[in-house]
Amino acid sequence: MSIQLKSAAEIGKMRVAGRLAAEVLEMIGAHVEPGVSTGELDRICHRHIVDRQGAIPAPLNYKGFPKSICTSVNHVVCHGIPSDGKILKNGDIINIDITVIKDGYHGDTSKMFFVGTAPEHARRLVRVTRECLLKGIETALPGARLGDIGHVIQRHGESNHYSIVREYCGHGIGRGFHEDPQVLHYGAPGTGIELRPGMTFTIEPMLNAGSRHTRLSAADGWTVTTRDRRLSAQWEHTIAIGEDGCEVLTLREEER
Repeated sequence: MSIQLKSAAEIGKMRVAGRLAAEVLEMIGAHVEPGVSTGELDRICHRHIVDRQGAIPAPLNYKGFPKSICTSVNHVVCHGIPSDGKILKNGDIINIDITVIKDGYHGDTSKMFFVGTAPEHARRLVRVTRECLLKGIETALPGARLGDIGHVIQRHGESNHYSIVREYCGHGIGRGFHEDPQVLHYGAPGTGIELRPGMTFTIEPMLNAGSRHTRLSAADGWTVTTRDRRLSAQWEHTIAIGEDGCEVLTLREEER
């Protein structure tokens, strides 16, 4: 495992990329409504990233991924491919995952949105998943271990009767889209590598309303769904470990 500790200058560039990624999520929210296609959401985000921000949408052509954002609706866990044929309807929940590259550095973040009026059981899943992310971030302190992050996420999710997706996880990030280490969202406290200043990685818990088991689409090789077709939710931030805490590089204005 080769973990790249970032300099203050590098974290400064990641802060810029992270702010741009957050800004895309702030912008797109007004467009998430019944009747819009996920393909249209992709085009709006692409234009904003390229034309307004002068940045690069990292997913586009990454290992063959065909679009600029990921749109994961209802029982889609992650890596949903935007499509003009996928029309959002009232009551849907959707994760929009944005990664931008600016000056060679990545910012990666995702947020859950409600389409129209979502049912209470869906709202609860989304809320608890966000709580898991926040608990993971609170635990990401210098001297802590990666297992501590996974443990608090797993404990909170499972205590609320949800399951934790295990096949997909957070990751180191910087010049590379996916770097070491892998950041699991389950585990035992006191295990895994020690967190050190200069480490930058994502925390992005995925919680399922039913079983934790997932299925990867054989048709497109990307879309991951819950095997039992029950709802899934995910939130993601990019963070940097500092000398006395961690900084969320993708913080949105609504969270400040």
